[in-house]
Amino acid sequence: MSPADTQRLTALPALAGFAADDWASLNGASRRQGAAYNPFVSHAFLSALEESGSIGGRSGWSPLHLRLDDASGGLLAAVPCYVKDHSQGEYVFDHGWADAYARAGGAYYPKLQVAVPFTPATGPRLLARADAPAATRAMLARGLEALAGQTQASSAHATFLDDIDRAAFADAGWLARTDQQFHFANPGYRDYGDFLSTLASRKRKALKKERDAARHGVDIAWLTGKELTEAVWDDFFAFYMDTGSRKWGRPYLNRRFFSLIGATMADDILLVVARRDGRAIAGALNFIGGEALYGRYWGAVEDRPFLHFELCYHQAIDFALDKGLKRVEAGAQGEHKLARGYLPVTTHSAHFIAHPGLRDAVARYLVHEREQIAEIGEALASQGPYRKA
Repeated sequence: MSPADTQRLTALPALAGFAADDWASLNGASRRQGAAYNPFVSHAFLSALEESGSIGGRSGWSPLHLRLDDASGGLLAAVPCYVKDHSQGEYVFDHGWADAYARAGGAYYPKLQVAVPFTPATGPRLLARADAPAATRAMLARGLEALAGQTQASSAHATFLDDIDRAAFADAGWLARTDQQFHFANPGYRDYGDFLSTLASRKRKALKKERDAARHGVDIAWLTGKELTEAVWDDFFAFYMDTGSRKWGRPYLNRRFFSLIGATMADDILLVVARRDGRAIAGALNFIGGEALYGRYWGAVEDRPFLHFELCYHQAIDFALDKGLKRVEAGAQGEHKLARGYLPVTTHSAHFIAHPGLRDAVARYLVHEREQIAEIGEALASQGPYRKA
């Protein structure tokens, strides 16, 4: 009898079906994983989304997580997965696919989404224990295909994949898609000045001037751990609602979500706050991983020149260098990050599409899209602020 014959794959409608300590044994899901730790796949983060009601209900994100147990009934692997009836909050856009399928008479929704909701950050998606058999990720990929059939989903999408999972989905025959973000890489800079010394003179002077202007008349603080009080979250939520309402129409996260993460993972959070005359006027929320700082949300109640760049990008670099982190991932989009030391990086997703005709059409489209993404990345990298060798 093979190990696969004694393993059991099920789908659960809530993360409550997983004990937090068991979940922490999976790759990337806890601090015990060291440099591989990704806070967005932690039990605390994913649970906060569900317990706060930010997902579930009428949100269009219905949890349906895969669970793979070993022969003794212990958790061997898992996949954070959601049944969706729209394509919002994913940052890998498939609205065109949905429209084309609808025009052809098909129903694109529901679909399955393997992702961290509202979080365009690369990380593990096929979560497994270190001692899991080599075939575990292949089994999870096939399990997702079966789950798509059981839920009558048109497709399954796994977004912002790390290299291990990308290979597993490729081996399973899923379609590969690429996109682009801007990340700051730390090769071992001593401090911000050391980083500046690698830039072209004109770029270096521009950043110094920008930072001086942004900090004029403003006090900036790094808040983490016990410093993240409910009063601090009240201030930040006001920033988040203001910016989110203007960008998305309806912000995805509710106030309770921030209280929950403040209670369960405060040491993994960095909130950069700007105050003028003692009053908080802006903030940038980051999550601290094993080797990376992840920028997520920004907001302000006063419009001040360059303050967005200071809190979201420059302060993130300062913190990463201070803590010895290898990179800063500043979220989706934004060519304006290029001038501030963030270079283009390719992101990856994988897609299973049940209908052969739609699959063939999407496959052809993706060939050209990947070529375009590569060309754009090369062009943007050449425009970076660093001195030419």
